[in-house]
Amino acid sequence: MARADYFIGIDNGTQSTKTVVVKGETGEVAGKATKAYGTIEGLPPGHKEQDHAVWIDALHETLKRALEESKVNSKDVKAIGVSGQQHGLVPLDDQGNVIRPVKLWNDTSTTEECEYLTNRLGGKEKVIDLLGLTIPPGFTASKILWLKRHEPGNFKRLRTILLPHDYINYYLTGRKVMEYGDASGTALMNIRTRKWCREILQAIDPDLEGKLPPLQSSDKPAGKLREEVASVLGLDEDVLVSAGGGDNMMGAVGTGNTVKGIVTASFGTSGTIYAYSDVPTVDPEGEIAAFCDSTNAWLPLLCTMNVTVATEFARNLFNLSHDELTKAVEEAPAGSDGLMLLPYFEGERTPNVPDGTGVFYGLNSRTFDEPHFVRASMEGVTLGMNYGLNRMKELGIKPTQIRLTGGGSKNPAWRQIAADIFDAEVVCLKIDEGAAYGAALQALWTYANHIGKRMSIQEVTSRYVEVDEETWASPKSSNVRLYKDLQSIQDNLSLSLQKTFKRHRRYLDRFVAH
Repeated sequence: MARADYFIGIDNGTQSTKTVVVKGETGEVAGKATKAYGTIEGLPPGHKEQDHAVWIDALHETLKRALEESKVNSKDVKAIGVSGQQHGLVPLDDQGNVIRPVKLWNDTSTTEECEYLTNRLGGKEKVIDLLGLTIPPGFTASKILWLKRHEPGNFKRLRTILLPHDYINYYLTGRKVMEYGDASGTALMNIRTRKWCREILQAIDPDLEGKLPPLQSSDKPAGKLREEVASVLGLDEDVLVSAGGGDNMMGAVGTGNTVKGIVTASFGTSGTIYAYSDVPTVDPEGEIAAFCDSTNAWLPLLCTMNVTVATEFARNLFNLSHDELTKAVEEAPAGSDGLMLLPYFEGERTPNVPDGTGVFYGLNSRTFDEPHFVRASMEGVTLGMNYGLNRMKELGIKPTQIRLTGGGSKNPAWRQIAADIFDAEVVCLKIDEGAAYGAALQALWTYANHIGKRMSIQEVTSRYVEVDEETWASPKSSNVRLYKDLQSIQDNLSLSLQKTFKRHRRYLDRFVAH
């Protein structure tokens, strides 16, 4: 790669957009910028929506600031890669305009639509046979049916369905396409064959297939910059835009999770654990999402909806700084003397408890204090993630190293808790720009192949992605045994409360209605 070549990675997230400028020769981040934004306020419980316009504003601002910080000549930018929050429904009309606010990945208002589709297709086992995964509320399929049922006027205007990163690509290039990785999170595609599933499309609407963009492989570019966008961004029109992908798929690239044995655990607003697989890893119980990745392989993945959501609640409850939070966690013993948190503040995906609420269990005179509350919060979300990791191990995923990313991974106390609960060595990355960095590396990979310098994604990640040796944490055997006991208790507690959660949600719905 020439010395003057630079690559841009853009990560369109739920809370912010991050843009990085990466030097092709070394992989170093030459410039970066972030712009925060929020979701639409005042919606009913379970509804999570966002105005697409904030994404475009954030893209413009962060790209401009990142380029300014990098002091890179814009003529040296060769390609852009886009990462996006998965599963969001971006509905376009016949003019390519967005019809309504985007329903996001953490929107759980479509529970009835999920149940309808599952029953219509013949039950959970039949759904897994057709798709390779189930239809949880977060996925796109149920959002489309929700639109048809609840907003028929908007559904009548619907001409094209895109995901968030696809929409950014469409804005940049004018092309409407989907790549396999992000498309696998719609519950509209058979992940084994990488083709749209006719049965579920028909169950939603007979004309749905015509509203889906063409699918393409992850190493093919989405296109080149449109003239007007290139002019606004100050870039050349021949800048390539790679296929991009979902944030988890791009996070896998950014953490070097492109070979067997490497597992990534992301401690962000939500929690994800995912691994590379060269064959589909289908869970007959449907708890692990059998996604495709954005390198033309597969990415078995678990997602929990509440991670830093829970720890931030605890931190703000006691008005703690991040350093004070760490100190409080370290003051309480491993296991928090039996105090446990089911952190289902936003419902939950793994296990699938869309009606769930947060539950502290084990409160008594000994545990009713600040250190126990904050440590139990940190342990509770990590045990929730480990529920899914244990399931992945049962499906044949064998972690040799767990790489941590996301805001929570910066906390040394949390890294030790993760090592103990996961019973594995954990480590962070030297360049922890996550999905934005992965998007830039995918852009580099796509550009190299586009100009005839053939290379594999594994060659790219092995060259650029390095672990931070100072962040290693190894499991402590005594804590491992303790947490295995707590894991069993938490799993049983969650299972026993699931019917109660449903009754409680019906009560809350009546309360809100009045």
